[in-house]
Amino acid sequence: MALKRIKSWLVAVFSLGMFVFSNVSIAQEVQQPVVTDEAVHAEHTEKLDPAKLIMEHIKDAHDFHFFSLGEFEASLPLPVILYSPTKGFDMFSSSRFHHGQEAYNGYKVQEGDIVALDGSKVYDLSITKNVVQMILALVVLVLLMTGIAKKYKNGHGVNTAPNGWQNAIEPVITFVRDEVAKPNLGKKSSKYMPYLLTVFFFILINSLFGLLPGAANVTGNMAFTMVLAIISLLVILFSTNTHFWGHIFWPPGVPLFVKVILIPIELAGVLLIKPAALMIRLFANMVAGHIIILSFISLIFIFGAMSSVAGFGFSPISILFTVFIYFIELLVAFIQAFIFTNLTAVFIGQSLEGGHDDVDGHADPIIA
Repeated sequence: MALKRIKSWLVAVFSLGMFVFSNVSIAQEVQQPVVTDEAVHAEHTEKLDPAKLIMEHIKDAHDFHFFSLGEFEASLPLPVILYSPTKGFDMFSSSRFHHGQEAYNGYKVQEGDIVALDGSKVYDLSITKNVVQMILALVVLVLLMTGIAKKYKNGHGVNTAPNGWQNAIEPVITFVRDEVAKPNLGKKSSKYMPYLLTVFFFILINSLFGLLPGAANVTGNMAFTMVLAIISLLVILFSTNTHFWGHIFWPPGVPLFVKVILIPIELAGVLLIKPAALMIRLFANMVAGHIIILSFISLIFIFGAMSSVAGFGFSPISILFTVFIYFIELLVAFIQAFIFTNLTAVFIGQSLEGGHDDVDGHADPIIA
């Protein structure tokens, strides 16, 4: 496992002994060749692959791996559900693979993906750690919001001062309403508030869960952000009107030869560029933070592979930077949830725009 390999100073001790006893003199000399510390550290520097270690951490997996202690692996296996056109459905625990070291029932784990030993096509329908964490985030979101709603229904926070989670959630809801929904959606803001609040809190909860040790980096997964972007695109498209599409397919006040160029650009902006901006912005910012944190941690083992003194000496610096970036990531979780929600509201507001006689708060600006 990758977490074993990073403990390079322990491996160096055992490898030094194996290197000494297994070395054969090619020059037919009587004395055993001298093995220096530099040779051992160079050997383990080659074995240490920080890039692979980081990618293994941020990728999806079929189990929750927490830590390794010698031969002991602290992990939580998840159910594997596979479909093969030749073998049909198959379901078993991911522990059957013994952390990717063994094959089971004609399948094996190769670079995090399950493949068939005979090379046939396999459809992986497993409940991975990303799926489990999204379900947990959904459960937390529903329980939290329904609990707060019951308090308001019973008069807590209406006739009396809010208490408990109401004190934390109410300012956030007010902020989304006053700073995101109303400025971009006008009088129709209340119609889209349930969706905007759901997107905001769902992204926020998943981002915060992703900062826990051993948890999945769901918001740093392209598939997750792509689905959210597609859902937002559907909301945007269903909010459009004839005036909006009239400006897309026949921009007013533009020469004919410019319209030929402008129409596909405008159409691509609605169907491709806007959802891509939502998808890539959230994915890139969330995965970047995890990569930075893991890079600082990996520096300990990189220096440790060079010299044990250097590894222990650099550890305090690396830990301080890691803690600093970790707190920055807490702030980034809130910022990215706000940006995704705000951009969604902006795009919906653009689709609601009417003509100059629109009295719904989306009239074109009148230049005096």
